[in-house]
Amino acid sequence: MKRSLWIVVLLLVVGGFAGFQHYSSWSLNKPKEETAGNPAETGGAGAPRGGAGQGRAAGGARRGGGEAVPVLVATAVQKSVPTQLRAVGNVEAYNTVSIKSQVTGVLQKVHFKEGQDVKDGQLLFTVDPRPLEAALKQSEAALARDSAQLRNLREQVRRYADLVEKQYVSREQYDQIKANADAAEAVVDADKAVVDNAKVQLSYCYIYSPVNGRVGSLLINEGNLIRLNDGAPLVVINQLTPINVTFAVPELNLADLKRHMAGGTLKVSAHFPSDEGHGEQGVLAFVDNTVDRATGTVKLKAEFSNKERRLWPGQFVNVALTLATQTDAVVIPSEAIQVGPDGQQVFVVKEDRRVELRAVTVGQTNEGEAVIAKGVVAGEQVVREGQFLLGPGSRVDIKEPTKVADETKGEGRRRAGQGKAKADAESRDSAKEGEVRENAKATEDAKGEGRKARRGAAKSAGEARGKGQSRGES
Repeated sequence: MKRSLWIVVLLLVVGGFAGFQHYSSWSLNKPKEETAGNPAETGGAGAPRGGAGQGRAAGGARRGGGEAVPVLVATAVQKSVPTQLRAVGNVEAYNTVSIKSQVTGVLQKVHFKEGQDVKDGQLLFTVDPRPLEAALKQSEAALARDSAQLRNLREQVRRYADLVEKQYVSREQYDQIKANADAAEAVVDADKAVVDNAKVQLSYCYIYSPVNGRVGSLLINEGNLIRLNDGAPLVVINQLTPINVTFAVPELNLADLKRHMAGGTLKVSAHFPSDEGHGEQGVLAFVDNTVDRATGTVKLKAEFSNKERRLWPGQFVNVALTLATQTDAVVIPSEAIQVGPDGQQVFVVKEDRRVELRAVTVGQTNEGEAVIAKGVVAGEQVVREGQFLLGPGSRVDIKEPTKVADETKGEGRRRAGQGKAKADAESRDSAKEGEVRENAKATEDAKGEGRKARRGAAKSAGEARGKGQSRGES
């Protein structure tokens, strides 16, 4: 009886574990089957994803299909274009004068303000003149004394000349008087030189501007003692009109430069980096007599009238040296040129409002314009704005300059929205795929737990069976 009871209990345990395993497997596998049966939600192979479709629609314009792309165009024109050498130049003052004192004394007066324009001959400084005025008076007194002695000796020479003729005095006496007069005359000449030097030294107390220009910062103030041959200047004057611009060109251009210089004076223009539209006009004034070995360049200097004072010493400017002028050149805006794998190229608008990607050869660029040596003819329209939305054969909608930017921005926002929608769809697909993988993993784990339970139940049944046999035998 006891043996039969143990067998029934074991059967109930095994049946319970089997039922739990079946229920777990059914509940875990049901979402997987339902999800797999709806390819529209998972983005599987059965149906294309919305993001991919949007990507193909967004790229339709660049492959030549879809709606027209708003662009800004320019017409290739034929005109004369200068052949130029371009460089970066440095503005230098035409003359730079460092004002120093030629006498030692106290700086008594400054007659200008810092940054003021001064003229040639204008009084700048006054050094205390009193010591030099006294020296001048002393030298003038010595000159007067020696001049009086000279006049007396000359009178003696005149009288002794009459006496020698009448033989009242000897010839030796006359010669002595004549020598004394000559010596006195030499002394007077020396005194005159001393007086002149004293006047010059006194004039140095009044310092005048030697050029027309603009004074800089005052480097010494009134009341200070200034010394002769002192290293520091009192002030620096820069002549601004005219003014020079120095720059350098490669030595490879030296032959062309000399050849065009033989035909006359070459023109030079100077532009500020922030103001390319309006430049200063000048002429080439100097070519250095040697090539810089370190840089392989030749130093040049251009002279500008600078009437408006737009050029200032120390400035850096963009310099264009005009060698010659190319006539009947085909010109388009520089922004229309793109650089691709095969070199430089432009989008040319055809009569059917579709574009053709065409390779071009650029001769030179000049102030935002490119000279086309090959690839575009005069009268053709090229796309100058909106190229990033185009491909060969794309349709275009030619807009006004004020409209194309807004429409291009709108197209960019639309494409950004499409990209975001595609990213969201891909994110949802990834999340569902992850959920399916988690469900499958849970199912496998449940199966493993079921197998462990069956092995445990079988082991327990075997042990119970063995115990029952042992008791029956006993």
